[in-house]
Amino acid sequence: MALRDELIERLRRILGARLSVSDADRDHHAQSETFHRSPPPDAVAWPETADEVSAILAICAEAGISVIPWGTGTSLEGHALPVRGGLTLDLSRMNRVVQIRAEDMQVSVEPGVTREALNVELRATGLFFPVDPGANASLGGMAATRASGTTAVRYGTMRDNVLGLQVVLADGRIIRTGTRAAKTSAGYDLTGLFVGSEGTLGVITELTLRLHGQPEEVAAAVCAFDSLDHAVECVSATIQSGIPMARIEFVDAATARAFNAHSGSTLPEKPHLMVEFHGSPGAVREDAERFGDLAGDFGAQGFDWAVTAEDRARLWRMRHGAYHACRALRPGATGVVTDVCVPMSHLPAAVAAAAADIAGAGLIGPIVGHVGDGNFHAQILVEPGNATELAEAKRIATRMAERALRVGGTITGEHGVGIGKRGLMAAEHGEGWQVMGAIKTALDPRDILNPGKLVPDRN
Repeated sequence: MALRDELIERLRRILGARLSVSDADRDHHAQSETFHRSPPPDAVAWPETADEVSAILAICAEAGISVIPWGTGTSLEGHALPVRGGLTLDLSRMNRVVQIRAEDMQVSVEPGVTREALNVELRATGLFFPVDPGANASLGGMAATRASGTTAVRYGTMRDNVLGLQVVLADGRIIRTGTRAAKTSAGYDLTGLFVGSEGTLGVITELTLRLHGQPEEVAAAVCAFDSLDHAVECVSATIQSGIPMARIEFVDAATARAFNAHSGSTLPEKPHLMVEFHGSPGAVREDAERFGDLAGDFGAQGFDWAVTAEDRARLWRMRHGAYHACRALRPGATGVVTDVCVPMSHLPAAVAAAAADIAGAGLIGPIVGHVGDGNFHAQILVEPGNATELAEAKRIATRMAERALRVGGTITGEHGVGIGKRGLMAAEHGEGWQVMGAIKTALDPRDILNPGKLVPDRN
């Protein structure tokens, strides 16, 4: 149902100038980082408090108006697109760090705080928030998509680092989940239910997060391999050996070429691993030496150690810029960006099969991955408006997902479902997908929260 003038006026009484129906604001919230697009929402709202979110949802629930939460717009599967119109709820102005409890190694934040802004705020405490998906995403969006990233192999994902939430439900009720205690056995894990729900069950308005101590010593390096197989097999061997990696990232030869063109690096155009170690000086030195010996068994060459903080920042800035660097390999192209996650023993074969599919289709599709936990990504570049290329890229992405499922993996390790992977949910979850739909119906009976995403359509 479209927003009528009378409803817009009711919302204006709450938000004033923080409600917009301008074409520019609406169009901005109808785009994503990838090829996914949608018609624009009817209006965009910028609430500043949980009470405002509550009032907005109460009005929209009564009228049956769709509400789509929006963080920073960095998601890759069209999670925040208004596929049925309605109101986009841009949470970027809810950006306060509410309370730092250093003695408990916890922090409470509003959803619009970005991960980089939080870590700047934490510098003086000796603590940091480790989940690092690459993009400077909002923490509310990261919780909603159960984000992870380069450091998940050591510090876990958002699932492991969100202790509690404040959530506004579809009817406007405000609830709190979780506690500040280290553990609980009191009932259903509602925090876990909302983490990863992609805005379909409620709007996150506050998060309590677990913090970690800043490591005493950090060392990072990049090294090249002659073949993709050798690089990925080295990852498997490293994890199986028990070397405690803080990050272990894979990039293929095409990505190395993109880095050189985009960042001015001089990497050999071969597959590479990027690694990082955290701990005491002695432990870091020992771990780095063990990895170096093991990688040498797989033909690693050209170890380039990033010793200073500036060198390490440059290395990871290059890795985090992979999306834009790879897009430049085909100027003007858009991307079908997909990820899967498989058990470690199946990682080499899964990466090799994906690379073979992309090469066989004659497309450019760089592969990168947070491969320490079996998660890798392909960015398949297609010409905008070329329906044949788009269909082929989607077919390759589907084959990647199907192969992952056959070996006990998942259709997405961190990108989430959104629009792009909704059609694969039944294959992964079977009747469990219908259970997800039943939970959605119980909490959102009018289907106003981010409709058309994650769960099955209602009959």
